[in-house]
Amino acid sequence: MNKEIKQEYLKIKDKISQEEFLKRMEGMKKEYEDVSFMNDIDMARMIVAEFTKEKNEPLADKKDHKMDKISKMEEGADKLTLKGRVMQISNPKKFTTRKGKEGKVANLVVADETEDVRVVFWTENIKLLKKIKEGDAIHIHGVSVKEGYRGRKEIHLQPRSTIDVLDEDANLPVYHEEITPINSIEEDQEVNIIARIVRISRIRTFDRDGNEGKVASLELQDETGQITYTLWNRDTDLIKDLDLQENDPVKILGAQSRSREGEISLTHSWVGRIIKGDYDVPEIEEKMFKIGDAHEKKDISVIGLVTKVQDPITFERSDGSAGSVKSIEIADDTGKIRVTLWNDDTSLNINKGDILKIMGGNVEFDEYAAEGYRINTNWNSRIVINPESDKKLVELLNEYKKHLEPVKIGNIVDIQDEGEEIDIVGRIVSINEPREFQREDGSTGLVRSADIADETGVVKISLWDDKAHTSLKIGEAIRIENARTKLGLYSVDLSIGKTSRLLEPQKDDLKDLPSFEELEDIIYTSKKIDDLEEDDRNLKLVARVIDLYDPNEFQRDDGSPGIVRSMEVGDDTGSIRASLWDDKAEIPLNIGDAIIIQNPQVKFRNDHLELSIGRNTQINRAKDKDLESLPTFQELEDMIYTPKSIENLEEEDRNVKISGELTEAFGGRILSYRCPNCNNRLESSEEEYICDFCGEETDEPRYLLMVPARIEDDTGDIRVTFFGKQAEKLLEMSTQEVADVIAKSADEGALEEKVEDLNGRNITIIGDANFDEYNEEVRLNPKKIVKIEL
Repeated sequence: MNKEIKQEYLKIKDKISQEEFLKRMEGMKKEYEDVSFMNDIDMARMIVAEFTKEKNEPLADKKDHKMDKISKMEEGADKLTLKGRVMQISNPKKFTTRKGKEGKVANLVVADETEDVRVVFWTENIKLLKKIKEGDAIHIHGVSVKEGYRGRKEIHLQPRSTIDVLDEDANLPVYHEEITPINSIEEDQEVNIIARIVRISRIRTFDRDGNEGKVASLELQDETGQITYTLWNRDTDLIKDLDLQENDPVKILGAQSRSREGEISLTHSWVGRIIKGDYDVPEIEEKMFKIGDAHEKKDISVIGLVTKVQDPITFERSDGSAGSVKSIEIADDTGKIRVTLWNDDTSLNINKGDILKIMGGNVEFDEYAAEGYRINTNWNSRIVINPESDKKLVELLNEYKKHLEPVKIGNIVDIQDEGEEIDIVGRIVSINEPREFQREDGSTGLVRSADIADETGVVKISLWDDKAHTSLKIGEAIRIENARTKLGLYSVDLSIGKTSRLLEPQKDDLKDLPSFEELEDIIYTSKKIDDLEEDDRNLKLVARVIDLYDPNEFQRDDGSPGIVRSMEVGDDTGSIRASLWDDKAEIPLNIGDAIIIQNPQVKFRNDHLELSIGRNTQINRAKDKDLESLPTFQELEDMIYTPKSIENLEEEDRNVKISGELTEAFGGRILSYRCPNCNNRLESSEEEYICDFCGEETDEPRYLLMVPARIEDDTGDIRVTFFGKQAEKLLEMSTQEVADVIAKSADEGALEEKVEDLNGRNITIIGDANFDEYNEEVRLNPKKIVKIEL
C-alpha cells in the first residue's frame, strides 16, 4: 500500500479493516481492468466514498457549490453532467491497456459560455461519437474531472456515461467552421482545409529517446496550392484505419501550421480530424518528369527502369546515430540519372530491371554525376516498385529490359574497355581464401579470387575488402552486378569492389545455367599425365598421390613469407612432380589418396614438366566414377618405379628402383647450415652466422642433414647423397638430434662412426638419375628409401 492509498484508507479506518479494504481494491481492479483511465487512487477514493457522507451529499449538489458550468468543475469531482457545444472532435486513436488489450481514445473540445475543456472518450464511449458532430449542443451524463496535460483540467467519460443531443441553445458559443485555402495558410495557425490527397508517404521509423517513433506525410492539394500534412506516431495508424488513398478528397479540421526553412507545412494535432468525403476539389493532373530534361527542381514525379543498384552504405550522423544511403540508376525514354535513397528506403527490395515510380523527389545539381544531376529522395517521398499506372510508358520501359540481361561469360573476352561495368550469372567453380595486402598509402586491404563459369566459359574474379568476406561455396549459383572489367595480357578478369553486388540469381537466370557437374565437363579438359603439355589450361587430372614431402617455408623477394610442399602423383601413364603453394600446401593429403586436380599450371622446369598448384587450382577427392580407370597404389608403384641395374642407368631415367650395398658412407661433415631467410649456405664467424647471399646475420640457422655415399650392385656402383628425411631415416635420428650432438661435442664429425656403420647394408631406393658435370659422371638423386637391411 503506497502513501497516497494509505491516506485514503485512514479516512475510513474506523469503519473497515485494512485487510477488507485491500480485498475490495483487488476486486475493483478486476472489475475495471479494461478501463485504462481508472488508476489505483481512483479506486481507493470510490471505496472511501461508500463510507463517508460525501456519498449522500455530493459536493456538486450543494447549493453553494453546484458544478453546473465548466469553469466551476473541480478536479476529483465525479458523476457530473456536462452541457456545452462540440467545437472539435479528433479521430479515435488506438492504444494498448496494461493487460495487453487493444483500446481506443478520442478527444473533443466542448465549450459553454464560461470556457472550453478537453473531453476524453475511452473505448467504451467511442460508439457515442456516431451521435454527434462538430457544432452540436450536447448533455453528457456521468463524467469525472481529472488533472490532464500540463495540469489543465480534463473531463473524462466513464463506462456508463450517456450523451443527449440538445436543441439549439443561444447561450452556448457559436460554432463556425472556416475553411482556409492552402495558399493563405500562415505560420502558427490552427486551420481547417478541404483538399485532395496527391501522395501518401511510406510510414518511417526513427529513434525517439531510445524508443521507436513513426512518421508519415500526406501531400495535399486544392485549387490554390499544395502543402505537406504530417502524422506522428499513433496518428500514422489513421492512414490504414480511414483507408486513405491517393486522389481521395478529404476535409482536415484542427491542423497546426508551422514554418521550416521558409516552407509552411501542417501537423496533425491532438484534436485534429481527417474526414473522407465527396468534397469539391479539382482532380489531380500528375505530370511526369522526363529524365532527359533534368534541371534543378523540387517535388517531381518520375518513372524509370532501374538500370543499376548499389549496396547500402552506413554512416554516422553528427548526433552519433546511424544512417544509411543507397544509390541506384534509373532510365526512361529520354535518358538516365542517379537516384539517392536514404535510411528506411535503402531496405526496399529494388532490383535491376524493376520499374520505379518516384513521387516527391528533388532534382539537384551533382558535379560528380556524368549527367550533371541526381534525384534526391527525402522522408516524405513515395516510391512505388513496378506500378500499374502509366501503362504506355511502363510497356516501353519493359522493352528496354532486354538490354539489361547478364553478359555470357564467354563473351567477356571481346570487351575492349578497362573498367566497363557488366553483370554475369554463373556457378563458382573455384574459390580461394582471402589474403591481406598493403596498399601504397600503408593501409591493409583484403582480396579473394574465384572462378565463375557458365555454359560459355570461365572468368576469374577478384573480390576486394568487404566483398572478400562474402560466404561462397563451390557449385553455388551467383549473380554479380556492376562488376568492372580488368584487361590482362591474355584474358579479361572481373573486379568486384564497393559498388558491385553479389546476389542470389533470379528464377530466369537459372533456366539455362548447367549444373556444377555439367559445367566441370564443359570447362575442363581431362588429360593423362603422359599427354600433358607446357602451359596447358583448364586442365583436369585424376591421379593418385604416390609420394609426399614435408612443407618448407621460404621468403619471397618482397619479404613476405611463403610455404611450399612437393608431392608426386601418378596415373596409368606415368608420374609427375607437383608443387603446392601457400594455403594449398596445408591441404590434408596422404600417400595413396586418389585426387582430382583442376586448373593446375603446367610448367617446364629442370628439364621436366611439373605441376604448379596455387590459388586458382582446386584439389578434391576423386569420386567413385573417377576410380574406374585409376590403378591402385600398389599397381602404380609397380608401373612407375621401374627396377634397373646400375650398369643400365641413363642420365634421364626417372623413378627407377635401385637395390644394392651402401659403400663409402662418409660422416665427417653431415650438417649444412642454411640461411632461414633465403636457404643459402651460411658461414660461421665468432659464433654468429652470416649469409653471403642476403647479408643477414642469424643465431639460429636452418639445418640441412646430408649423408654422401655410393651404392654398389653386381653391375657397378653410383654416387648418391641422402638429404633431409632420407638421411634421418638412414641414421634413425632427427636433424635436430644430430645438431644437438654436434653442438654439444663441438665436433662436426661426432657422428662419423655412426655413418660409417651404414656401409655394408643392403638398401633399395627410388630415385632420378642425372649427369654430374663437375665430376663427369651419372649420379642418383634418391627420392624414397623403400627398405634398408643388414
